[in-house]
Amino acid sequence: MASNEKLTLTIKEWAEEDRPREKLIIKGKSSLSEAELLGILIGSGTKTLSAVDVGKLILQASKNDLNALARLSVNDLKKFKGIGEAKAVNIVSALELGRRRKDQERVEKIKINCASDTHELMTAELLDQPHEEFWVILLRRNNELIKKMQVSKGGVSGTVADPKIIFKSALESLASGVILVHNHPSGNLKPSTSDIRLTQKIKQAGQVLDIKVIDHVIFANDGFYSFADQGML
Repeated sequence: MASNEKLTLTIKEWAEEDRPREKLIIKGKSSLSEAELLGILIGSGTKTLSAVDVGKLILQASKNDLNALARLSVNDLKKFKGIGEAKAVNIVSALELGRRRKDQERVEKIKINCASDTHELMTAELLDQPHEEFWVILLRRNNELIKKMQVSKGGVSGTVADPKIIFKSALESLASGVILVHNHPSGNLKPSTSDIRLTQKIKQAGQVLDIKVIDHVIFANDGFYSFADQGML
């Protein structure tokens, strides 16, 4: 092979009906593979790889799991050859839009009836997180979900939750009840002394405002701890 011979065809050299953008227009978005959709976001490849080839490499590294792909950060994506900051931002932004759309579709129908429902609702936000986050779920009187909101983000072993922030959002949303949620990256489901103290503090504040603290759920990848189920509310 001559040293100056091309190793791959660029997308522009493909048959028009095979180019991802043209294929989407002609055949519809469902006709494209995940790699082709990524190729559109990436835009251009390298000297030896098309944008679709780069997309395939990213998918292979994610074991063809779109949920794993969605957990990649801008810096993670920049490690792939041919992916600079702008392309990485495009990919992260597109996946975040998809996640938010999914959330909106679920929010319209969701009722929280037990701690298991809470754990399932928070999986997209808290699964595999390496640091602690504190969230509040705002509910209507019939336990219908209004929204979920991040209150704070901390380190590996703790985060701080301000009751004023929690109840400001609850009052603005006309919530009748709240569920507190935070994760333990270690997987330990036992509440700490500070967890118990904070729960009681928020519960007492809610009683003054006539906003019930329905539960406080400690989230872990493989399970959860419910203050309500354990009779600690």
